[in-house]
Amino acid sequence: MRIQVETTLNGEPTTFLCEAHHSLLDVLRNGLGLTGTKEGCSTGDCGACSVLMDGRLVPACLVLAPEAQDRTVITIEGIATSEALHPLQQKFLEHAALQCGVCTPGFIVAAKALLDANPNPSETETRYWLAGNLCRCTGYDKIVRAVLDAAAEMSSGKAAAR
Repeated sequence: MRIQVETTLNGEPTTFLCEAHHSLLDVLRNGLGLTGTKEGCSTGDCGACSVLMDGRLVPACLVLAPEAQDRTVITIEGIATSEALHPLQQKFLEHAALQCGVCTPGFIVAAKALLDANPNPSETETRYWLAGNLCRCTGYDKIVRAVLDAAAEMSSGKAAAR
């Protein structure tokens, strides 16, 4: 039996059909064509599928799609505006904090959740917050530096926080 789910996805009212057992990750990628959210482990351990649900960081692979009913979901596609990259995205580019790109969307979404909760995190807080995201290419220093640089820029008013 297919279930109709009404949600707000990346700021837009969205309706989709799914089976009760479908994950939010499956619906995002295969049903709605939002392929920025990646499938890494399918067990909630790698962070590649991180999305924000009602402002809370969650692994989309472990959320059943029907749970999105009447919720607000933000994916990597909802982080930037049509005019500009989010400061986190820009700093990831400037700091070369990405390589293959599989983990990058999850790191950026997790970093956005961090900066929404704590606009001026310490390096230790940043490393702790991002510990649920795994990267096999870059190492973590460039990622942490990018997040801290974005936080500094956003708090100084040089970048518009979104």
